[in-house]
Amino acid sequence: MIIGIPKEIKNGETRVSLTPASVEALVEREHVVYVQENAGINVGFDDELYEHAGAKIVNSIEEIYAKSEIVVKVKEPQPVEFSMFKTGQTILTYFHLAVEPELTEELLKKKITAIAYETIQCPDGRLPLLHPMSEIAGKMSIQIAAKLLENSEAGYGTLIGGVPGVAPAEVLIIGAGTVGLNAAKIAAGMGASVTVLDINPEKLSIIDNIFAGRVKTAVSNRYNITKFLRQADVLVSAVLIPGAKAPKIITKDLERTMKKGSVIIDVSIDQGGITDSIKVPTSIEKPYFTENGVIHYAVPNIPGLVGRSATISLNNYSLPYIMKLAGKGFIAAVKSTPEMYKGVNTYQGKLVNSDVAEALNMAYTELSVLIGF
Repeated sequence: MIIGIPKEIKNGETRVSLTPASVEALVEREHVVYVQENAGINVGFDDELYEHAGAKIVNSIEEIYAKSEIVVKVKEPQPVEFSMFKTGQTILTYFHLAVEPELTEELLKKKITAIAYETIQCPDGRLPLLHPMSEIAGKMSIQIAAKLLENSEAGYGTLIGGVPGVAPAEVLIIGAGTVGLNAAKIAAGMGASVTVLDINPEKLSIIDNIFAGRVKTAVSNRYNITKFLRQADVLVSAVLIPGAKAPKIITKDLERTMKKGSVIIDVSIDQGGITDSIKVPTSIEKPYFTENGVIHYAVPNIPGLVGRSATISLNNYSLPYIMKLAGKGFIAAVKSTPEMYKGVNTYQGKLVNSDVAEALNMAYTELSVLIGF
């Protein structure tokens, strides 16, 4: 197979989709890998490293799309890339199509096989390609919040862990999945007073067992959200419904009850976010805004702040799927790998993910009908 690695062009994105080690593994299996010039420069992987691994360096992103059967990215294609799509091409990346109607239309028009990392799902419900980035986003959310609480940023000067005689910050985390768990680890480790809400009592039990009572838990409902939100210095949204839009949990009325100088970190923004007041994502370049005295942070590519760690972690999980796809071909790969089957969002001009179809109010076709499975 011919595989292309473009340089990411989303605002502030530093990650690269494949490391030199991953390229070498693909080249050893006689695949051809094209890497755009300086694709990995922000994370310490220069062109010489890729060439040593067997990659062919090309000058432009246009060449990557023109030459490649499979394009491997990190973030969703940006509008400038739409015209570069080659009919019938396969693209692997984090797509988040439930909030990307224009991108979805382009993928369907060009009959792109879109494999979305965030919807690759194992039979037991695990999301193996979302897991590593969720770990990072969860941990980073607290680092970011701690900084935003400082007077040097937008906050009133609250130390997240407190000091003797001064209470620590109150951190409210909605969602007890991978993001929520890792946010709780960092927040509790920094000395904050942490509460985690989730609709699933079993997930709350896991949190309770891990932290041995050091982190408070409660069922997520309007009563508890209202109660704990009033006390919160930091709110972390860690809500995820795979492939679907996030529910709007924090209304403007609820938000007005929050303390002045408090911080919302909406990690769910990739799927639309849970707060009514955040209409569009912010960016690494302009990461937050203040409304009603509350600081809103809604950067959709938080792991890009630690691009090297994020790139290596992503490759640890993504490479086996890329190897299988390149080695077996699309149909054989998805038939033999149930989680990859779930990752396919568009194929042959059809939308084949039911959650995305519902979110966008578009027609849905079961993938098995198209591949004879």
